[in-house]
Parts: sequence; C-alpha cells; structure tokens
Amino acid sequence: MRKLLGRVLVPMLVLGFSAPLLAVPKLETVGQGSYRYMLWQLYDARLASTDGNFVNYEQSTPLLLELTYKRNISRDQFIKATVDEWKKLQQSSSEQQQQWAEQLAKLWQDVKKGDRLAAVLLPDNTVEFYFNGNKTGVVADEAFGPAFFNIWLDSATSAPKLREQLTGQASE
Repeated sequence: MRKLLGRVLVPMLVLGFSAPLLAVPKLETVGQGSYRYMLWQLYDARLASTDGNFVNYEQSTPLLLELTYKRNISRDQFIKATVDEWKKLQQSSSEQQQQWAEQLAKLWQDVKKGDRLAAVLLPDNTVEFYFNGNKTGVVADEAFGPAFFNIWLDSATSAPKLREQLTGQASE
C-alpha cells in the first residue's frame, strides 16, 4: 500500500509544485489613483493596457484593473458594493446582477490590507480574476466585462476623480 501511495502521491506533488502559476499579465499602466470613502482610503487602483492607452473596451483589450487594498474588507462587503454600483449605473438587470454576484462569491475572498485583486478584460469580454497574482477564475458572460469595468470607467461612475486618474485624463 505504501508503495502504491508513493507512486500516486509523488507524481501529483511534483506536478503540483512544478506547474506554472497563472500570473497577472504584464501590461503598461494607463493611469492610477486612490479610492477614498469619507475619511478612509479603501484601495489604490491601476488601469493598464497593452500600449498604456485607454480608448474604449473594443480598442483597449486586454485591459487590467488592479486594486491594492488599504483596509480589511470582507468578500460579502465587496460584492454588495459591486451590486450597489451596478444598480446606480442601471446598465444591467437585477437578474444579471444576482447571477454575477453568485459567480463572484465563488471567485473572491476576504481581503486584508496589502492584498491585490486584479481583473483582466479580454477581447471577448471574458474577465479573468487574480488574487495576489494567482488566477482565481473567470466570468465568461460577455455582458459582465463591460458592466464590471464600468463601475470605474463609465462617465456616470460614483468615483469620477478616480476615473480621470485611471484613464489618464486627470489634469496635472
């Protein structure tokens, strides 16, 4: 039995440790800024694209949005805030928002100060999520990508100053 376990476990361990980690793609920064809510700084944000420019979703993918947290935030708080922003933007249905929230609950976790959550929008509007550089999963609904990125990039965002900083439109 010990020999059999050794033949099964050793190759599994070797494969597990030697398989490459799926890391956040290296892209050029378009812009960056900090998001504050009242007196608290919640996170630093960075937007990046292949050439360091953002025109629109069709011309700027892959597009990376990376958030580096300055406070501890529970997964449930983050999902609730995301759904609240979708409701404010009024660009998706309640049913879509609920489905997306359920998918995010499987991909996200609580964050602590210093943790990084990244989302990469691909040309087909698929979004890959990364936590501290490691891929956590994908949301393949083509309506999700723009809806998620619009939280920060839409002209009706609740954080217009951060949008200007991310898109490189902030006045110096």
